[in-house]
Amino acid sequence: MRTNPFSDGLFFLTENYWATPTFWAILIVSLIIAALVFAFSKEQRTPDHLVRYVVRGIVGLMWWQQSLWKVPPDFDSLRHWVEEMIKNTAFPIQAELLEKLVLPNFTAFGYLIYSLEVIIGISLIVGLFVRATSTIGALMILNIYLGLYRSETEWPWTYAFLVLLMIIFAVERYGRSLGADALIAARTQKSGGLTRLLAAVT
Repeated sequence: MRTNPFSDGLFFLTENYWATPTFWAILIVSLIIAALVFAFSKEQRTPDHLVRYVVRGIVGLMWWQQSLWKVPPDFDSLRHWVEEMIKNTAFPIQAELLEKLVLPNFTAFGYLIYSLEVIIGISLIVGLFVRATSTIGALMILNIYLGLYRSETEWPWTYAFLVLLMIIFAVERYGRSLGADALIAARTQKSGGLTRLLAAVT
């Protein structure tokens, strides 16, 4: 049960669970990358880049935290929400796809969703390939938005705003604000080939 943001946040950062040290490791890597970018790029030393870094990291934390209730092999909670989407979807075709394609292959689907959420969370926290992962994240949230659109216990605008936020991350290249994408972008200015391909997803 939630109590308040401060005690809940402290519990998350100190909980005796394998994900806690893993998150701390990801956070430390993020801070090291941010420090490197800050040290080598004068353009990054602005409040705008700092705000983008913090906002991106908080949303990345959300993705990481939400992946924790989908840790394999127990996907019961995820199955419940898929069934809720089947009942509350805005369009019948989505319910049909979930019922005939997802549910019969649910274990594989569960691993896919879990993996994607972990990847998106880490990507946003460290600022790596943010354009690509934010696009994937926007599509995943859009699926939930449409799937729970008619649910009386959900506020559709919540998901709409999250979709828009992920789109902003992609369009505005938030990974290039004190993130690993900034290091990749700096390298692409001096070389071509593969690095230019990488630049397209950063």
